[in-house]
Amino acid sequence: MSDTDRERLAELIRTHCISYGDFTLSSGRKSSYYLDLRKLSTLPEGAYLLARVLLAMLGEDRADALGGPTIGADPIAGAVAAVSFVERKALPTFMVRKQQKAHGTSAKLEGNFRRGWKVVIVDDVVTTAGSILDAARAAEEEGCVVARTMAVVDREEGGAEEIRRAGYRFDSVFKVSDLLTG
Repeated sequence: MSDTDRERLAELIRTHCISYGDFTLSSGRKSSYYLDLRKLSTLPEGAYLLARVLLAMLGEDRADALGGPTIGADPIAGAVAAVSFVERKALPTFMVRKQQKAHGTSAKLEGNFRRGWKVVIVDDVVTTAGSILDAARAAEEEGCVVARTMAVVDREEGGAEEIRRAGYRFDSVFKVSDLLTG
């Protein structure tokens, strides 16, 4: 990853993912802007650059798998899996359902993980940290060790502190103050 990758990623977020107006967030909080990072992670260039940046942030921290709350983390995890394979650092991924499914394996986690694996929990946006903490707890209930949590954007509304207070390492690619234009 280069600084150019990160700069281009910020440009894509500003262009495609930020809307201004009156919004109610999933946390119930009101906001004068909305971040829809699914628009970034479903753009070919955005998915590729995001995966490169996240893999660079992981650096030498060897994780066995990466996953997060469905639906925000799903395209991110898919991009990371593909780019990690191309870069010969194959990192399997998984998804965390909001609720345990009632049929089949009755799983809350889907994909590639095993008991004892060191995992990274990723999400698109962190506001209050509810989704990322739920995903971390679900991974631990399946016997995984949560080594780290990450988000593309920290809305700087207390979520990062909540994650750290819960005992997890947290990093974000951007803080919302890096991205807002007004």
